[in-house]
Amino acid sequence: MCARTADGPGAGRIDKRRAILDAAFAVFARLGYEQAGVREIADAAGVAKPTVYNHMADKESLLREALLRAADQVGADCLAAVERLRDPGADLGSALENTAQRLLRVCAGDTSHALRRLAAAQSNRLPDLVTLVRERTATRTLDALTDRLGLLALSGRLRITDPAVAAEQFLALLTGPLENRSAQGARKVPRAELGAIAAAAVRTFLAAYGSDDQAEAARAS
Repeated sequence: MCARTADGPGAGRIDKRRAILDAAFAVFARLGYEQAGVREIADAAGVAKPTVYNHMADKESLLREALLRAADQVGADCLAAVERLRDPGADLGSALENTAQRLLRVCAGDTSHALRRLAAAQSNRLPDLVTLVRERTATRTLDALTDRLGLLALSGRLRITDPAVAAEQFLALLTGPLENRSAQGARKVPRAELGAIAAAAVRTFLAAYGSDDQAEAARAS
């Protein structure tokens, strides 16, 4: 049996499912899980309410799948940022700062903010969902960064004995200041501030893990 092509009979159903999940995430982010209704989600997706139930059994299933889809999107954006370090070029500091800025933009974005808030609200009721969201975002990013930093260490461009620890510390240098400046989500951090956080994080990271010249330059700046 031949495989069905992307524009075959199943393509419309897949697109409709995506539209429903994207609409569900937006409605949950705006109203919260308890206040959101399937009718609002159907209206936002531009489908009839029975169509939503053709794809999802109930509102909880909608929440699960919507959060996991958003988590996959956030995770993919983070992986794309870390991928910059696969071939950093001659200026490793600039590559690290570019990666840091892109990671911060993802973490400070509306999707990430809503995802964290919605997942936290379900931590007692659906702890497995919170775990899955974290695995698809933070854990996946940490694993990829660990791999990239390990390769840079093997090539002699960084002085790292434990890439996993170095990756954790690099991410902590980004997320800590971001959380402080956003006042636990009370305000959106301007892009200029994200750039300052990224630059400071890279200076600190290279002072600890850079080559002799990089570490000296980082400490002097």
